[in-house]
Amino acid sequence: MLRRTMGALIDSFWRAVGYCLMPRIIALSLLPLVLISAVAGVAWYLFWTPAVAWMQSTLDGTSWLGTVWGWLAHLGVSDVPTLLAPLFVVLMTMPVVVFVCVLTVSVLMVPAIVDLVAKRRFPDLQRRHGAGFVTSVWWSLSSTLLALVALVLSMPLWLIPPLVLVLPPLIWGWLTYRVMAFDALSEHASKEERKTLFTRHRGSLLVIGVLCGFLGAAPGIVWASGVVFAAAFVVLIPVAIWIYTLVFAFSSLWFAHYCLASLQQLRAQEPTTPQGSAAAPVIEVTATPVLPGTDPS
Repeated sequence: MLRRTMGALIDSFWRAVGYCLMPRIIALSLLPLVLISAVAGVAWYLFWTPAVAWMQSTLDGTSWLGTVWGWLAHLGVSDVPTLLAPLFVVLMTMPVVVFVCVLTVSVLMVPAIVDLVAKRRFPDLQRRHGAGFVTSVWWSLSSTLLALVALVLSMPLWLIPPLVLVLPPLIWGWLTYRVMAFDALSEHASKEERKTLFTRHRGSLLVIGVLCGFLGAAPGIVWASGVVFAAAFVVLIPVAIWIYTLVFAFSSLWFAHYCLASLQQLRAQEPTTPQGSAAAPVIEVTATPVLPGTDPS
């Protein structure tokens, strides 16, 4: 059982990697980039300077941090809040960008990606339309809200060095698993089939989500570079956003291949009677006793 599960995970992984090299997938990843970059550019123009000023005043006004700044000043490191304020603003902005990427990819990219995978690899898989557009959007919004709450509640734990490397990818991975798996199955699986697959493959789907969550944390290096090299900030941040969208495109491909293959396997185990057709009625024939001296015909 474990070997078969690992085989399915690895097979869907490499198929997703191959699909990411297709020009159509690359083009799809650029559409959310344009929209997110436009929104991020407007937000940066309107809120960047006030946000940095607010963060700097917060760092300067925190009493216990004043001791740290004084100790660093004795070591020759001065004006630390001014240096750290832009970095902290960027770090606080990263989760918001990630969640916006998830929602944007979910609405704009995932349906097209799932349709592409279905037509190329599962052309005969019946579409049972277990969830509509409104249900899918509601599922994504509610999952995102839960993830945001978990993110805010876990922020104090980020001060512990090991946890800051674990908690955000876990939360992003859980969100990715909830959104991507649902959208991968919404068109083809019925509601009962989706619940069955979520129960039967929850562990594997969570593994895919967590791994994709760690992949989503990788572009943080680009964010940090945008802070260090302020002149290249405007260029590096869109690059980071595009990497995020490409990572989530890969995630949706991975989920689409794994979920649709699992759905096909689930239906292969169903009875051969077509869905919606009633079984042929069974007519019970009772023999009529033949009396002596009568014609049985």
